[in-house]
Amino acid sequence: MKILIPTKLDTAAAAQLQAAGYEVVQNDSDPIDAQVAANPDAVGLIVRSEKVTSAIIDALPGLKCVIRAGAGYDNIDYVYARTKGIDVMNTPGANSNAVAEEVIALILAAYRHIIPGDVTTRAGEWNKKKYMGRELTKKTIGILGLGNIGRLLVKRLQGFECTILGYDHFLSRQRALNIGATPATVEEIFSTADIISLHVPGGPSTKGMINADLIAKMKDGAMLINCARYGVVDEDALRAAKAAGKKIIYCTDVHPKDTAAMQPSADVADVLEPHLGANTKEANKKAALRAAAQMIAYFADGDTSCVINAEKPEGLNPAHLQLAAMLGSLAYRASGCAPIRRIECTFYNNLRSYRKWFTPWILQGAVPGAEHGLMPAAAEASLREHGITFKAREPMDDKLYDDALTLDLFTEEKGEQRKTSVRGMVVDGTPVISRIDAFDRLYAALTGNTLVLRYPDRPGVMASIGQILAEAGINIDNIVAPKDHASGDALAFIKTDKSIDEAMVQAIGTVIRAKQAFFLCL
Repeated sequence: MKILIPTKLDTAAAAQLQAAGYEVVQNDSDPIDAQVAANPDAVGLIVRSEKVTSAIIDALPGLKCVIRAGAGYDNIDYVYARTKGIDVMNTPGANSNAVAEEVIALILAAYRHIIPGDVTTRAGEWNKKKYMGRELTKKTIGILGLGNIGRLLVKRLQGFECTILGYDHFLSRQRALNIGATPATVEEIFSTADIISLHVPGGPSTKGMINADLIAKMKDGAMLINCARYGVVDEDALRAAKAAGKKIIYCTDVHPKDTAAMQPSADVADVLEPHLGANTKEANKKAALRAAAQMIAYFADGDTSCVINAEKPEGLNPAHLQLAAMLGSLAYRASGCAPIRRIECTFYNNLRSYRKWFTPWILQGAVPGAEHGLMPAAAEASLREHGITFKAREPMDDKLYDDALTLDLFTEEKGEQRKTSVRGMVVDGTPVISRIDAFDRLYAALTGNTLVLRYPDRPGVMASIGQILAEAGINIDNIVAPKDHASGDALAFIKTDKSIDEAMVQAIGTVIRAKQAFFLCL
């Protein structure tokens, strides 16, 4: 069988595959489409940043498996690949140490003026007095995100005798301490750290996370490092702060696109790199060996544990999987977005035999920034990595529902533990929420623009909500508002024809004295 590697990848992958009996074609000079045209009989494809489009996939009729030698896989049309029965994998974690070491390099380069010192000395200048540096030893370092990279960064910094503060929304306090970081809030880190390094996922949940308020809390002379994703830092806010005289050192290695262009961070960054985080020979070799091992295990043993575009079993309604993701998202928001410690699920009726397939969708919904499309085993591993215990329960004999799903989210914040419980089902092909905690018989569709409010029940509340929305030109499509007689609270599940911004949600919450107020677009 032929494996095509149309990229600059360590030759260790080819050697390992050839030793296992595969024919390997590796070429990092010619374009991928030309190589595909010359090797239409390839059954496996290993790439790095090359785009694997639908046209590339169609040109390889015997293709069974595509592996991205790295973590991200947006360069692969994995959805189209699924329609062709092609499995797509990645090699997460292979680049983690390279990124952690790059952070150390950026700190030292910025603190010791390595780059301008080299440039000006070569030009015949002697700026020893100008380039007075600082030492990394005994500094306070704040790390946002204690995943693979964050944890390795903690280890690499220990030799510098640093005080390390760590924030990770999903890790318990003891787990963070075991890693070697003192748990701290984001605000505490930005107020006290000399150096702040970002290692959070990209996407809507973290876009603009480092905003003007946090930047204003930073000490003069503090350093901010972004080796996570472009967009996590509000660079306009950072630009404004620096223009106003705030002394901040900014180092970044992430950009909107990995391409030659004038990068938008150029005027605000003190050290700017062309996405070199994973660009080491060691990381390249590790990713190569992992990709080769996964390819061999896939064909030899049918190992699909690393597949990210998993095929669903026959007989399982995709709407039930969507239901699981929506219930996870709803429960997380209803919990106040507190750190999750445990998730327990009960699968009723026919869903019991498919329960392992729900794990990736529960992860996707409940954990912001989690990878999508994982196979069940990989999803379970990801939950463990986030410090979350997952349990699939057997239903009680005396509780008979249709094909329903109950999801209980156990959270802990500031020593306070809380359970948020939701139940849902699929009605006429649409995911429906039937219960949130004590509020039963909701039967509201989990679709569209949804405003959720919990408040002390009393006359006139709905009128107040309607008036605020009407003044904003927002129409109410549907309202479900059951009452919990034990607490005296009502829960309003309101469908609107337009999106509602956070400011309006908070304004409504203030007017009606809401105990909970949030908006979801499902």
